[in-house]
Amino acid sequence: MSEISLPVEMSGDPTVTTPGLAPPVGQPGTPDALAPAWRSSSAPGSSATPGASSAAASSAASASASASAAAARVGGVALPPTAISSAPGEPSVLARRAPAVAAGSVTDVQPSRSRHCYTGHNLVPTCGILWGVAPGAHTESRGPSALARFERKTGRHQAIYHAYHGGTRQLFPTEQEIRIAHQPGQRRILFLNWKPESASWAKIAKGDRRTDAFLDRLAVHIKKNFPEQFFFAVHHEGENDVREKAGSGYTARDYAAMYRHVIKRLRAKGADNVVSVLVHMTYVPHAQKSWFSQMYPGDDVVDWIGLDTYAYSDPGYGHGQFSEVFNRRLEGKRAWPGFYNWASRKHPGKPLMLAEWGVWSSKRNPRYKAEFYRRMGSEIREFPRIKAMVQFETPSNQKGQDSSVDSTPAALDAYRKLGRLPIFQVAVTPRR
Repeated sequence: MSEISLPVEMSGDPTVTTPGLAPPVGQPGTPDALAPAWRSSSAPGSSATPGASSAAASSAASASASASAAAARVGGVALPPTAISSAPGEPSVLARRAPAVAAGSVTDVQPSRSRHCYTGHNLVPTCGILWGVAPGAHTESRGPSALARFERKTGRHQAIYHAYHGGTRQLFPTEQEIRIAHQPGQRRILFLNWKPESASWAKIAKGDRRTDAFLDRLAVHIKKNFPEQFFFAVHHEGENDVREKAGSGYTARDYAAMYRHVIKRLRAKGADNVVSVLVHMTYVPHAQKSWFSQMYPGDDVVDWIGLDTYAYSDPGYGHGQFSEVFNRRLEGKRAWPGFYNWASRKHPGKPLMLAEWGVWSSKRNPRYKAEFYRRMGSEIREFPRIKAMVQFETPSNQKGQDSSVDSTPAALDAYRKLGRLPIFQVAVTPRR
């Protein structure tokens, strides 16, 4: 069989059941002064200002013309002329202050154009942004064939392959996933999502026998069959399943304890190559709950912060440019700083990933998707802590929504050009 043996649909997947809201009144989603290069106010030299960021970007833009020849080959990939510059009227993508990473920290500095971007410690790229996909989601075809079709239609190799698992029956990475990661000349990073289903969060945190037995088998399987680092998420978008009633077994604190238990047990049993990703929904009403901060399992068991975000082609919640969709801010009594700003303040040492992203199509507004892709090449520069982006590719989710990048010819053309930009050319270098 060419496909991974998984249920056609993950029951209750919150990614595709996000409640719809009328668009709240709020500020633009552009990062605040703390976000691009956030430092603690108590730290020495913490005087970064928006003006400083603008100056750095302006300086980089003035140098981009002389660097365009060097940018014609990024990460060992020959790029066409269209990959060197952004859309007309947009700043050159080479002007972006790409991050350099040392010892797993996230620091924003001017990139050196004399070296390629590649994956470093905990798979954080030395510069640029990892580009990936969860292909064929909610369809019968989700394995190698779906990935091959996506790469053919988009015209480029995907650095990350995202797949979903649940329960205690199937060990992973599967043979198919390992082949995807090890394809000769086409190395990829696996991003495997696991949803524990054998017991409540509270019981798993206390050492549920069935779950622990599976985790022990899983650790042995990983150590034996896949020793390089890979991304691993535990019950992504857990806030959608939080039940704050005492004794429910699914409180925010139960989630944090469950997550800690899973990661610590896997690592203790030898699977220390797991690069953990805590994946949140970018859904403001959840983030405004009093329990939201209680979901964090701890810096020692969280390597990356993942955020799932979708743009809607029709006006309403989730409609607008990238900054509004990803970093929506609210003022007033129920203020919210925006997910990017929140993550940069609360977890300044953690790289950020768009663990799922996409644009839902609309027959009433078919041009929006292509325009969203066209603008993103410029707008993504305003969010330098984003180190990876993973397209969630489905022709129809449980609500009949379509996130396919080829829903219109214009959308596919814009997405192909987006994926060819230098910022998304990161070489995958295996890490153990």
